[in-house]
Amino acid sequence: MATTQEQERKQESRAGNDRRLGWLDALRGMAALMVVAEHALAPLFPEHRLPIKVIFEPGWYGVLVFFLVSGYIVPASLERRGSVRGFWISRFFRLYPMFAVSVAGMALLAALGWDALHDWWQTRPVALGLGHLTMLQNLFAMPNIVNVLWTLSYEMAFYLLLTAMYVLGVHRRSGITALGFIAVAALGAGVLPSALLSTGGRGQMLAVVVVVVVLAAAGLVAVFRPSGGVRRAGAIVIGLTVLTLLAVNQNYPGPWEGLFILATMFAGTVLYRAERAEISWKRASWVALVPLLGIWLAGDRPGLQAAMAAAWLTFLIGMALRNRRMPGPLTWLGLVSYSLYLLHPLLLESVQHLWPDPLGLAIPVRLGILAAVVVLLLGISALTWRFVEAPAQRLGRRLMASAGQ
Repeated sequence: MATTQEQERKQESRAGNDRRLGWLDALRGMAALMVVAEHALAPLFPEHRLPIKVIFEPGWYGVLVFFLVSGYIVPASLERRGSVRGFWISRFFRLYPMFAVSVAGMALLAALGWDALHDWWQTRPVALGLGHLTMLQNLFAMPNIVNVLWTLSYEMAFYLLLTAMYVLGVHRRSGITALGFIAVAALGAGVLPSALLSTGGRGQMLAVVVVVVVLAAAGLVAVFRPSGGVRRAGAIVIGLTVLTLLAVNQNYPGPWEGLFILATMFAGTVLYRAERAEISWKRASWVALVPLLGIWLAGDRPGLQAAMAAAWLTFLIGMALRNRRMPGPLTWLGLVSYSLYLLHPLLLESVQHLWPDPLGLAIPVRLGILAAVVVLLLGISALTWRFVEAPAQRLGRRLMASAGQ
């Protein structure tokens, strides 16, 4: 009887957790589809790409929703677990397996002659390889081996800053952090240098990568310690290293845009704290300055302005509906959204190779190709979720359990 009651309680807890996180999955699913939609324009509908992006940039909309979701849920994961080591085990097995699959897929396309890697892979292979292994390649001013990987550099920067703030005991100052990033973005727009550290040739780029790898690795080893001054020193090293890269070495999308992304993620954390009643909504309302200043900074890009406003509006609507059950297809899309995001460029590169002149195809034919790509992408993503993502995450949980994390 007790066993039956315990099983029922577990089932109720899982159902409640599914409802609590369902809105986040739904947002991820919609965001992934919007990114796919933008990237499909160039190889299939090039004549419509610029007219659409002038009005609304679906790719930016999608990634900003992703960043808001990450800002909302990732710090909660660290704080709930209470273990820096456990947090990084979880993040590693969440991000790296599919990251490796996407990189392998691009290498395969290059080997087949369906796509070409950047020339630097011939002249700077060690630097680019190390840069990609850190996932900070975009902050090293490197070409991304898969175009969408640039966003993972900001995710990784966010994780590193979260770790440093958590160890130093300032992780609950998300509002100040968000406002600090957007203030620097506003004051530094057009002034902050771009790729300052990595522009002196391949030797300098490699040196910068090696220094950052050593500093980040030493910092992480230090913060994995249970307590003490060494742990705090490691956190300071991590924080200063990441902030330096953000301040002077962003090549794409640009210095103020990158700082705006970090501000957006920490703003998502503020919304989480307000929703959990850790801070008042009045205090949280200050983060409205993040999208407002972002829209002001993007004054010459109305499509980006619309994407910023729409991303925030979408997230706030999602929050308002967070206690409602979300449609199953949307939550499933959210479940496989990481695979959708990383794999769709490979399929679209293949489309560009097979049909290099899309304007020579009738619109119905191009729509049919797009539909086939989406169906194939959904199928492949379902497989990679089942055989790559889910097993990797289970392995991560087992490792955390065995380590007592």
